[in-house]
Amino acid sequence: MTLPFFPPDLFDNERDALLDIVRRTGLSPSQKFILGERTAQFEDALRAETGAAEVIACSSGTSALTLVLRAMDIGPGDEVVVPAFGCAPLASSVVSVGAVPVFADVHPWTMVVEPYEVARAITARTAAVMPAHMFSVMADMPTMRELARRHDVRLVEDSAVAQGGVLGGVPAGRWGDAGVYSFVQVKTFGTVGEGGAVVTDDAELGRTVRMLRNHGQDGRARFVHHLVGYNSRFDELVAEFQLHRLPGLAGRLARRAEIADYYTERFTPLVERGVQPPPPGRDGRCFYVYSLLAERRDALKAHLLTRGVGSHVYYPAPLPSQPAFARFARPGQYWPHAELASARTLALPIYPHLTDAQVEHIADAVCDFPGGPR
Repeated sequence: MTLPFFPPDLFDNERDALLDIVRRTGLSPSQKFILGERTAQFEDALRAETGAAEVIACSSGTSALTLVLRAMDIGPGDEVVVPAFGCAPLASSVVSVGAVPVFADVHPWTMVVEPYEVARAITARTAAVMPAHMFSVMADMPTMRELARRHDVRLVEDSAVAQGGVLGGVPAGRWGDAGVYSFVQVKTFGTVGEGGAVVTDDAELGRTVRMLRNHGQDGRARFVHHLVGYNSRFDELVAEFQLHRLPGLAGRLARRAEIADYYTERFTPLVERGVQPPPPGRDGRCFYVYSLLAERRDALKAHLLTRGVGSHVYYPAPLPSQPAFARFARPGQYWPHAELASARTLALPIYPHLTDAQVEHIADAVCDFPGGPR
């Protein structure tokens, strides 16, 4: 049995639908392949799904973060507090608008940014805080919202990995001034290409993001540029394919959660052997990735490979340790929990078309690992 971490057959069951979409879009009399009626319909569908006043589809989740920061007029002289552990766009989007990322440490178990670390990082120059949901756990958004209100800074919710998650009845992406989603292949609402979206209830922010994604044009007159913008336009093929996939999203999320529940039940007794699953539960969860913390991570990864199970190490170094961002690390500051996460985290397959037998095989392989100290 060979179970790769990144499944090559993710869209096999939708191949005919995709080919039909390509044909219909390519032969459409309008011959419009970006920002057309399908994109508008997709944005309407996400508005209905999330309850957001504004949804702006764009070229990627990374681009969505950059567009939001630009639309908030965040730039040189400003600081944005971001997690020390996570994906590079958390820092690169801040740097790209001329601001400074300030890194805050994460919780040692959930690996989401710690609110008290965010509070400690806020200064007179802080323009925004940007928590990110991590793997299967949403950040403590009620506390983040209160922190942002108390310090009068903007709250940007990086929900790129958590579309479909709900915390305290509020969907991921809906806690801050703006949230972002990513539709890259392996995300919960992944697609055959790239794509992302900004969600917000701020009409002016939404209007500015909409202009920025299309070279600063407002859509009323072509080649009239009100802002210096970007090319972050959305593809009509992707829009149509996502409209096709949206009705099945809830079912795919439910299957991911079912697999995660089984994993956690099986792996909880392994804590004494140095293998720790994420916290149990469903509130504030969205199982884009199921990640263990293992004292002997590399040995576990090698063991799983002998059993035909692929795994993946996300973020092998904290952001302030990356060459691109090291210059923003404040002298004498440390992020011990981010360092531990980088050394211990290991993600297992959790894609929704895994069969029960495959899920059991993966769990058996983990449970067979002898564990023990480093």
